[in-house]
Amino acid sequence: MGLPHYQHYINGKWCPPSNNDFIESINPYTAKPWCLIPRGNANDMNQAIEAAHLAFTQGEWPKMNATARGALLRKLGDIVSQHAEHLAQIEVTDNGKLIAEMSAQLHYLPQWLYYYAGLADKIEGQVLPIDKADMFNFTLYEPLGVIGAITPWNSPLLLMIWKLAPALAAGNTFVLKPSEFTSASAFEFAKLVEQAGFPPGVFNVVSGTGQEVGDTLTAHPLVAKIAFTGGTQTGKHIYQQAATHLKKVSLELGGKSPNIVFKEAHLENAAKGVISGIFAATGQTCIAGSRLLVEKSIHDEFVEKVVAIAKTAKMGNPLSYETQVGPVTTKPQYEKILSYLDIAKAEGAKCVLGGSKATRPECGDGWFIEPTIFTSVNNNMRIAQEEVFGPVLSVISFEDEEEAVYLANNVIYGLAAGLWTQNMQRALNLSKRLQAGTVWVNTYRTLSFMSPFGGYKQSGIGRESGQEAIYQYLQPKCVWISTATEVPNPFIMRLK
Repeated sequence: MGLPHYQHYINGKWCPPSNNDFIESINPYTAKPWCLIPRGNANDMNQAIEAAHLAFTQGEWPKMNATARGALLRKLGDIVSQHAEHLAQIEVTDNGKLIAEMSAQLHYLPQWLYYYAGLADKIEGQVLPIDKADMFNFTLYEPLGVIGAITPWNSPLLLMIWKLAPALAAGNTFVLKPSEFTSASAFEFAKLVEQAGFPPGVFNVVSGTGQEVGDTLTAHPLVAKIAFTGGTQTGKHIYQQAATHLKKVSLELGGKSPNIVFKEAHLENAAKGVISGIFAATGQTCIAGSRLLVEKSIHDEFVEKVVAIAKTAKMGNPLSYETQVGPVTTKPQYEKILSYLDIAKAEGAKCVLGGSKATRPECGDGWFIEPTIFTSVNNNMRIAQEEVFGPVLSVISFEDEEEAVYLANNVIYGLAAGLWTQNMQRALNLSKRLQAGTVWVNTYRTLSFMSPFGGYKQSGIGRESGQEAIYQYLQPKCVWISTATEVPNPFIMRLK
């Protein structure tokens, strides 16, 4: 019996890839293929974009008012809620993240749909008190058009919904290119969109590689905006392509986030926060607290606490609720992380935990790496400056607050930062000084549909979630209506 296989979802129909080619999707726990996804090409992507453009300009969707769009999103949220456990199982099989996390994530995911369903008909323009007595002036917010979304392999549906919910609430149509490593859940989600009753062409999914379908999406003239989550280098490439047609972009990119621990912190809680920041999700998260900055006077004591907790981590089958550290999602990423372990050792970092692939019996043939902690790290080392995207923690000590801020900000990234202190004056002051889009104080890796998320510096452009996100998918229009009985001098711009 062959592997289950998926088809593209284009214009409300399931379509085989035009070249009849498929990609094996590998279960990272077994290192074996478990399903087939379509290997799309430019022709497939062009069809999806044209369908989305047609749906935006004609038919039922553009005639639908904002309240009706909200009702559809709310219905979709209910359907997703009913299928959350199934979607979680699919994602764990496809990307190896823990079922404990993915189940919680998928059950929480409908909140984005509900939030933007409610926001859809709350977007209001303004009547402006214009400085010309015979003019009536007001603003409107209108959708952009076709949104092209490109999502990564670490949290496929969550990071897709951050884009989809505000985009559809604003009245746009949507073409999704999921990661070729983890596309299965996107096709399962498309079944739910179909069940909810969205008009054909409003939501489309084409899978394949970046070169074969991603570049077509980012360069196509009918695509109004690209929303991307992924690595910084890929983000730069997308930004360059989007510039060809002056497309709007939102880019949520890499990070090298600091978790800063001061001596007055509640050290047991801080140690748990550090563990959460780097070993949860096997470190495969853009917000990973991969740099531990710890005050020198408590360095040894605190590192001992972190190592002690990390040593207890249970590795194994990500579909077991007992597992705490799962496999790396892709083989290329697995090999990349292993190479960084060698780089760190060559640079002089001291490995106090892990530092190699995992050979525990419970890890089987999967792509597992032991939770790893390096001390004696200099902030100029590659292990401290470059995104590893794995369960690898670099420990850097600091003397005082000024040095902590300097070290925290002295990277090209600025996605997130953690701060552990019982001194609230310090917490407030440093929250302003840290160059990061999110600052967590006495917590880490906490998210909400109500709170905007995005990066400073090379961690990205734009924001997702919260009210800010929907305006990333709208454009303002200004309308002037003259009430004058006579047109003044037509050869002069009207300034008075």
